[in-house]
Amino acid sequence: MSTMEAMRPHLDKLQARALAVGAVGVIGCAMGVMTNSEQFYRSYLTGFIYWMGVAAGCVGLLMLHHMVGGNWGVAIRRGLEAGTRTIPLMILMFLPIAIFGMHHLYEWTHADVVAKDSILTHKSAYLNIPGFYVRAAVYFAIWLFLTARLNKFSEAQEKEGYWAVRPRLQRLSAPGLIVHCLVVTFASLDWVMSLEPHWYSTIYGAIFIVNQALSTFAVMIVLVAMLDSKEPMRGVVKTGTFHDLGSLLFAFNMLWAYVSISQLIIIWNANLPEEVTWYARRLRGGWEYVALGIALFHFALIFILLLNRPIKRNPAVLSKVAVWMIVMRIVDLFWQIQPAFAHAEKGVPAAHFQVHWLDLVTPVAIGGLWVAFFAFQLKKRPLDPLPLG
Repeated sequence: MSTMEAMRPHLDKLQARALAVGAVGVIGCAMGVMTNSEQFYRSYLTGFIYWMGVAAGCVGLLMLHHMVGGNWGVAIRRGLEAGTRTIPLMILMFLPIAIFGMHHLYEWTHADVVAKDSILTHKSAYLNIPGFYVRAAVYFAIWLFLTARLNKFSEAQEKEGYWAVRPRLQRLSAPGLIVHCLVVTFASLDWVMSLEPHWYSTIYGAIFIVNQALSTFAVMIVLVAMLDSKEPMRGVVKTGTFHDLGSLLFAFNMLWAYVSISQLIIIWNANLPEEVTWYARRLRGGWEYVALGIALFHFALIFILLLNRPIKRNPAVLSKVAVWMIVMRIVDLFWQIQPAFAHAEKGVPAAHFQVHWLDLVTPVAIGGLWVAFFAFQLKKRPLDPLPLG
């Protein structure tokens, strides 16, 4: 019996459970649309951005591995490849936003608002509905192209050998990484930054690139730890590889903190009204406690835990740290996205902190469907890590 056949029951179980969670979440989302469509699209955006970030992060990290090599990438390579193949699902997940949710989310889609605002009028050459659709189509087309080529070359390696095909993967990945970073930058501008179109940050795209890598590493660590605890994969991934993955999670968490605090310091020191209001809205009215929680439990706690060498070399403990990272990444996105809408609530002070039940349901619903489709894709290829020689 092959490794893939032996692991199939475990992946079938994962797929079935994730699909059940996703189905229950979808029912909750349907109730949300009927009872409060405005809130549904706001909450849905957070869930979509997170899981789209994991899918896109798989594309970026896969190309990074092909460029730099390393056993860390061998261990998660099948997971990354399966993650890239979830892009079509995320295109479907994008449709509710593109077709029904834009007027609920983006004030620049309202002609009457734009006509009364000189800044929005000036930016309307870029921020307009046809341009939004065209750019989104370009983003997804590029990700689909990179996914198709990366997976095609990976299949070729099974027949021709790792070293024979690696030059092709590197020739694709070198420019592909640059293009991917540009796509993520513009997508983050269109889908998130434009929620507050008067505000801008030149480091915003870099923050999202790091966010995606961090989220993807966390998901892949959970996957590898789960598979490594099952026969016949038990012990296939070496302790040193888990140590490397833990170190990379630590490094990207440090990088996340660096780019995030850099943006804060630059904007706060400049003290320009069109820039500083973004932080003013997120550091008052209860949101400051969310920011403090992110600083303590996203950065400080993870920093302390991953300084501990035994934790990084213990798959069971490291996977729990990764699960916590996933939770904190969603909280961080919630803190970035939801205050953009707080000022629009009738009778509620600007930036007043509140959590709606849809804020919990939508990331779980999208995540359940993503994990189910991810498990389905994972079953299509052998799970055994490809040797480097």
